[in-house]
Amino acid sequence: MSGRDMYRQQILDHYKNPRNYGELEDATFEHVGENPMCGDTIKLFVALADDDETIEHVSFIGDGCAISQASASLLSEELQGKTVEEVREMDREDVMDLLGVEVSPMRIKCAVLAEKVVQDGAAIYRGDKDIEETTTEE
Repeated sequence: MSGRDMYRQQILDHYKNPRNYGELEDATFEHVGENPMCGDTIKLFVALADDDETIEHVSFIGDGCAISQASASLLSEELQGKTVEEVREMDREDVMDLLGVEVSPMRIKCAVLAEKVVQDGAAIYRGDKDIEETTTEE
């Protein structure tokens, strides 16, 4: 199996068996976003540790294409143990590295939706941003 096929299998696995799927009862903050181009929706729940900075747990619910949902699942694992500041510093390439496959320009918004939702949710929680919902249409 080539490396590309391995990553495709990983995406399918995370899509069919998402990690950390479900609402988080004791979330410090939650945020929802959508990609209106293809109907992807993701709501992320983040629980911070007592230091109000370190991510203890992340979960999500959502609906959409394999790329958006697999990305949310992968990100939910990756973010645990990171700080809110580290989340703020993440960029598109970090998500692309997690996915491990080339994503067409039309699918980039699907791939980065979860990252954008968690970054906006953290910014709203910190008082740096005042919006109700996140989309990738910026």
